Parts: sequence; structure tokens; C-alpha cells
Amino acid sequence: AIPIVLNGSDILGSAQTGTGKTAAFCIPIIEMLSKDEKSRALIMMPTRELARQVLDVINQLTNNGDKIKSACLIGGEALRIQIRQLKDHPRIMVGTPGRINDHLENKKIDLKHCTYLVLDETDRMLDMGFGKQIDKIFKHLPIKKQILLFSATLPDKIIELSKKYLHEPERVAIKSD
Repeated sequence: AIPIVLNGSDILGSAQTGTGKTAAFCIPIIEMLSKDEKSRALIMMPTRELARQVLDVINQLTNNGDKIKSACLIGGEALRIQIRQLKDHPRIMVGTPGRINDHLENKKIDLKHCTYLVLDETDRMLDMGFGKQIDKIFKHLPIKKQILLFSATLPDKIIELSKKYLHEPERVAIKSD
């Protein structure tokens, strides 16, 4: 997936948990953000635990935000802490759809420079009822963006979502050992 991301293509990927997909999208996104200081990335996850895990990987790869700051936007944590993180102009935002929408509604987050979007564990997000919230978030994103959609399975609802939002995606499938 890394060369495909670096090439600028959208991805429709299927991969089970534990196959290294977090690194497969974090490494090229950090690389591209380091070359374009205006761009931002939004990574959406179904749960706060997964969001924290992804943020840990990002912090390891960015030397704890040395040059590229990040923010964790998840429910169950104080809004004031997240608002403080957003005031630092993070380049990578990791969060759950519900909390991202909370910040959008309160005008605490601006996604107009968010040129990279990752939807991870998309099947779980849709199973948890986040479809409408994901649609709301898309309305705040720029027209030109790269989307990386990953799902453990590719049921019809994922294929429909990919047709709606992805532009000529490359298909990537990773089998777990």
C-alpha cells in the first residue's frame, strides 16, 4: 500500500487487524505531510481504543510531534483538552466520527486543508451506525483529497461507500498469516 499512497491514488483495502496496515497508511502520510506544510490528515476509527493505538504509532513515527503535531478527537475525554490540541494546529487528527462532528458543529476544527483521509475499520464504523456521521464529515472536506479506506471485509455497503467517495481506487488485499 505504501507506494500506492505515495503515488497519490485512493485505496480500497481489505486487511484484518494485525496485518500492519496502520504503518502502511501512517508512514506515507507522514512522508507527504513533511513535504507539504499546508496539508493535513484526518484518520477516522470506530473506537477510541483504536484511535489511541493509531495515535501512539503516529507519535512514535513523528518523534512525539516534534515537527508534525497530532490530536486525538475521541468521545469520553474532556473537550477542553482536545480544543487545546486543536489550537496547536495539528497536522494529523485521529478520532471517532461522533467526536469529530462535535468539533465541526462547535467550529473548533477546520478540514479545508485536509488532503488525506483514512477510514480504518470502515465495516465496523458502519456496523456501529456511523454512516450518517461520516457523510457529514465529508461535507467539510476539500474536493481534492486522497482517501484510504480499509475494512476487514468488503460487504455491499462498503463497496457503495467506496463508489460514492473514492476516485478510481487501487484495490489492496492483505491476508493475515
